[in-house]
This record gives sequence, C-alpha cells and structure tokens, in this order.
Amino acid sequence: MGKLRRVPVGIVGASGYGGVQLVRLLMDHPEVELVYLGGESNTGKSLASLYPHLAHAVNLPIEAVEPEIIASRCEVVFLSLPNGLACQIAPKLLEKECKVLDLSADYRFSDLTTYTAWYGTQRNDHAIAATAVYGLPELYRDRISEAQLIGCPGCYPTASLLALSPLLKQGLIVPETAIIDAKSGTSDGGRQAKVNLLLAEADNSLAAYSIGRHRHTPEIEQICSDLAGHELTIQFTPHLVPMVRGTLATVYATLRDPGLVRDDLITIYNAFYRNSPWIKVCDSGIYPQTKWATGSNLCYIGLEVDPRTGRVIVMSAIDNLIKGQAGQAIQCLNLMMDWDETLGLPKLGFYP
Repeated sequence: MGKLRRVPVGIVGASGYGGVQLVRLLMDHPEVELVYLGGESNTGKSLASLYPHLAHAVNLPIEAVEPEIIASRCEVVFLSLPNGLACQIAPKLLEKECKVLDLSADYRFSDLTTYTAWYGTQRNDHAIAATAVYGLPELYRDRISEAQLIGCPGCYPTASLLALSPLLKQGLIVPETAIIDAKSGTSDGGRQAKVNLLLAEADNSLAAYSIGRHRHTPEIEQICSDLAGHELTIQFTPHLVPMVRGTLATVYATLRDPGLVRDDLITIYNAFYRNSPWIKVCDSGIYPQTKWATGSNLCYIGLEVDPRTGRVIVMSAIDNLIKGQAGQAIQCLNLMMDWDETLGLPKLGFYP
C-alpha cells in the first residue's frame, strides 16, 4: 500500500520566533510536509545554523524568496514577515492558486485606508485584500473554510476579541465603555535586537507602551464594530511583562443588565463557544494565568462581575506564539483543508 500524500507547505520568514514555531508545529502535523523555508536576510544558511536545537529534526536551508518557485513546490504558504512585505508576495502566490496564510497585519483590514493610516504603507492590491478573511476561527469559521487568503491576527487582538466577542454579539454591554488592559511577554517583540527587550531593560520592570496609538487598536475596533453592528472606538493599552511567553487581556465594560451575575455569564460564554475546542471557560471563581496556556493552542477565559460598579471583568490568557500566532494560523489551515480543527496542535500547555 502506497504512502498517503501529504500537502506540501512552505514558510516565508522562517527565521523569526513565529516562523520557528510554525516549523515545530508543522513537523508534527500528520497531513502536511514542510518542503520550503524562505527568507532574504538568511538566504543560504541552514535553519539549524540559526536554531541549533533543530539540527537533528530539520534539514532544510533558508532559500531566496521567489514566488514562482515557491508556488511550483507548495500548495500552502505561510507568510511570517514584517508588516508591508506580505502584500508584495501574496498576490503572486494567489495567482498560482496557492493557499496563503499571512501572519502580519497586511491582510487583516477590510479597508486598506485604515491600514495605510496606521502602518504608513500605500497599497495597490485592494481587490486581493477584499478577498481576505480575518483568521479568528471562533468568529469566522465558515468564511475561513472557503477562503484562499487568510489574515491571521496576532496575540493582542486574539486574546482581546475572544474575551469581548460574546458580550458584543449578545448585546450584553454598553460597547463604548469597553477598556482592554493587555500584557504580553518579550517574545511578542520578535527576535531582532531591541533595547527595550534587553534583559537589563525588561527584567524586574513592567511598563505600558504605544498608549493610545498601538497598531492593533484599529484591528480590534474593526472586529468589535462588526460584532456590535455599528462603529466603535475601543480603549486599548498594551504592557510589556518580563517573561518570554504569554498574553493576558483583561477587559472591563459596563453591563446593560445590572442583574447579571458571574454564573449567568459563564453559561453564556460556554454556549457561545460550545463548538470551539480551543476555548476553555473557567469555572466560577477561577481566573486564568498565562502559564496554563504556555505551549498550547488554548485560550483560557475567566469571568467576574463587580456589583458595585456594574461592570463585567473578562480575563483571557493565551500563548502569544501559539494561539496568538503560529498555532492559530495552523488552526485556520485545518479549516481551509476541511481537516479537524485540532489536528497537529498541542492540546495541553507545559506546566509549570
């Protein structure tokens, strides 16, 4: 009996933290074969020279980024690139009928004028961008399953939107009162050398950054507006935490019905996410920690109601490199290929 055919996949931008997570997860995926790794800055090097711990497992070089060659070898391509580069490559891959999953912000916006306003890059691929589907499976599962191009959200929008979605979709809160207080580890900043991510700078410290102007703000607002049915402005503040992995979003909002209690909301969230295998709603009085999700594709959600203020507090914890990046992209791939949504993804974190 012949060997079952595996789907050939490639990664452009394989040398960053998101790329190496994709390599690790795709190597264990039963339905795919990793056949191409690409990157401009490390062309000609082996992946093992950048990540020696993979030398025994991955025998692939970093190759030049040539869309025609990539398309001739790959059916699926993950783009793990800095913002503004995927939009130069994706159209050529799509023309060759590749399925493309972009991990940057290039294809997360339905309106490219918003993208240009926040990211500064002028775009001429409006028609292609209009075909992109936002890659949050818990909200857009059906659209993802029929798409050829996915704009996969990062860790902050993922954690924030999974916390907020049931509240907005069910009309349980006054939308304009929503505040997102989010915190993430240093791996969220990538592998490039940056002063604020040096151990001497980040350790034993906690700081907010990009206050009122973080680039994920319009992305979060776009999806929140879609869920609420009208244009929304959301207050979002990110913080850098001295740890490597993990994102925690704590969301505050005023309830429309002050009579709702914690157990009501737990029931509502469990119903909302009943078909979402990667969402775990915590029992009453249990609040999630980032360590629980580390190394897994899970999102833990905890709920509380403060009767004094009439506010709901929702806590959402994920691994920023898995559910917030590479794992989510593979979750989308599973849906695009009509595979089980959990295929090839880690179901439990490595605790402690």
